[in-house]
Amino acid sequence: MTNVSQTESKTTIRNQLQRAAVEALEQNGWTVERMPGTGKSSLRRIKKGTDARIVSIRTTQDQWIAFPRINERDEFGTLPKVDFVVASSVDDRHHPKTALVHLLDGDEMRERFARAVKARKAAGYALQVGRGIWISLYQEEATSPVTRVGAGAGRQTPPIARIPLQNVGHQDLSSVDEVDRDDETARLTIPEAKALLAESFGVDPSNVKITIEA
Repeated sequence: MTNVSQTESKTTIRNQLQRAAVEALEQNGWTVERMPGTGKSSLRRIKKGTDARIVSIRTTQDQWIAFPRINERDEFGTLPKVDFVVASSVDDRHHPKTALVHLLDGDEMRERFARAVKARKAAGYALQVGRGIWISLYQEEATSPVTRVGAGAGRQTPPIARIPLQNVGHQDLSSVDEVDRDDETARLTIPEAKALLAESFGVDPSNVKITIEA
């Protein structure tokens, strides 16, 4: 049974992270606009004087971000279109108090996700179309476990803003934007879920067992 209060709290934090990303961009002199024709996509157009860029805003409550593969050619839906990825992460996975907002170079992030896909395929992972490829923002990149390939963008690029998360779990959710569709479709694979749980509990991924019941 789903704990409703926990679900609402996670939804609230997710929306606060989304708002924090916009606020951080504005604090750094950018205006932020939705892009016509993109629906609920995470894409935004940001402008500073004559400089106009396209960004994808990704929020994370576990300090990992994802983009879903859209076909077997390992292409991603929005990632190829962006100049920057704006990653809005909690400072602490278990007791979040602050949003850390990173402005990550688009070319760098494309390279990181390409490395992640290549490494997971080589390791025998079943990468399903429409499922997210997840990389850690703050772990140091390594070849083992394979889920560490592509990691570390948040370590390399410091946040452009640190914004306190206020009134977590008590915000009126009726006033916030709906969650972006491409964030919703970025689901974990079993190996990726094991890697996240292993990191949380400080154990090796081989010691994590996951049982799914219909």
